[in-house]
Amino acid sequence: MLINQLLAMASSLTSERMSGQDASLRAIAQQTRAAARLLATLPTEARNQALIEIANALEAAIPEILAANVKDCEAAIADNIATALYARLKLDEAKLKAAIAGVRDVAKLPDPVGAVQIHRELDDGLVLKRIACPLGVLGVIFEARPDAVMQISSLAVKSGNGVILKGGREAIYSCEALVQAIRQGLTTAGVDPAIVQLLTTREETMELLKLDDSVDLIIPRGSNAFVRFVQENTRIPVLGHADGICHLYVDANADFDKAIPIVVDAKTQYPAACNAIETLLVHRAIAPTFLPAIAEALQAKGVELRGDAEACQFVAIAPATEADWSTEYSDLILAIRVVDSLEAAITHINTYGSRHTEAIVTEDATAAEQFMAQVDAAGVYHNCSTRFADGFRYGFGAEVGISTQKMPPRGPVGLEGLVTYKYQLVGEGHIAATYAGSQAKPFTHRDLAE
Repeated sequence: MLINQLLAMASSLTSERMSGQDASLRAIAQQTRAAARLLATLPTEARNQALIEIANALEAAIPEILAANVKDCEAAIADNIATALYARLKLDEAKLKAAIAGVRDVAKLPDPVGAVQIHRELDDGLVLKRIACPLGVLGVIFEARPDAVMQISSLAVKSGNGVILKGGREAIYSCEALVQAIRQGLTTAGVDPAIVQLLTTREETMELLKLDDSVDLIIPRGSNAFVRFVQENTRIPVLGHADGICHLYVDANADFDKAIPIVVDAKTQYPAACNAIETLLVHRAIAPTFLPAIAEALQAKGVELRGDAEACQFVAIAPATEADWSTEYSDLILAIRVVDSLEAAITHINTYGSRHTEAIVTEDATAAEQFMAQVDAAGVYHNCSTRFADGFRYGFGAEVGISTQKMPPRGPVGLEGLVTYKYQLVGEGHIAATYAGSQAKPFTHRDLAE
């Protein structure tokens, strides 16, 4: 939905700036940057208190937030929103309270700002430190994900960053209610509410992507087409993943009592999630017995199965096409392939996977080690569901998103992905010439205790 609107807009825009719109958004970004600089100087206790006040304000506004979400959901149904998007859009009281608890959990996490990563004497009286510091201003663009507002705002506050949020049209009432509560909490804590901003128009999305002089990181959360669009239309660094094509391989030495519930959970616990599996790989040696059992368990949960020629010999399911191996269904659909070996499973995953999360079920420790070493993904699991690929489940409190790029941060990204570092060097009149030439003085390069 949003991606089509953005594509149409991108094709109609000329290189000329939309002067009024651009100037207004640039002013907002600069205001956010100024507020973030002050936030970064606040002590840990002050930022933690701001998070507690945000959680309190969100809790007090639960009726208003849920009512706003109902309006969004009703409009989305009228617009025939996709099932996966609707699942992400809908907030019930339990989901909302869990997100608010996540805000409080972030307040309990260690403060990443000011952490000393290197403390080293270069010479007597010449001391180097590498200090963690905030990125500055985050631009977060998402589709039907109102819970992202709470997750990212809380992580931004904790890490001393400002954030400009742009939710999809389908979540506009929910986002407005959430941001209003968040800004109320910040005000109560004595923190400038300008550190959290909300954009509401499609035009602002395009303009946000142009603000490479004011925004330090773009975080897109949505469909693969949407994320790719963002990556291709900005010079600002982008943190995210375009696809969530996850696999689960059931090895010849798998314990069926473990494998069946793991597969069912990985596909059905939340099929719209990016860490739900889209392809099941089964070793040929166990296919005759395992496939009928797992097909029965999955079909009981309403999963539509598609299989390669060999899988179709053991269970009556629709034939898979080549496109199925590279499709992120985000729905109760699963492709099944029978493979000859562990090596064949690894090859399939490295060919079709999106480097998100991959899993093996086996009692063979050597096979598990080979799988985890050779599969190229941000997360590789043994004897557990891919659904654990989540910042909250990892103990990060929340996550800003999941990154599948090779450079860090990778996987679920929490606070550590929102800080960079700077080098601080303190001397006593030291000059570089002292350490150059034939009479150069040697450096001591001695690491110091904190």
